[in-house]
Amino acid sequence: MSEVITLAVFMVLIACFAFTPLGYFIYMYTMKNGEPFGDIEPHGDSESAVLKMAENAINTIKGLIAKK
Repeated sequence: MSEVITLAVFMVLIACFAFTPLGYFIYMYTMKNGEPFGDIEPHGDSESAVLKMAENAINTIKGLIAKK
């Protein structure tokens, strides 16, 4: 009988560790009025090196296709 109780305690501990990140996310989401990570820029408005490189590559390929 003690093995069943021990197993149940371990299962509850594992469940607590597994769902802690979800609980933290929900807590932070409700604390900041629906903004889980604070004030962030909307998607697509920020410049990045990766977006610039992709845009340059697309423009280069379009230029090569237009020349043919």
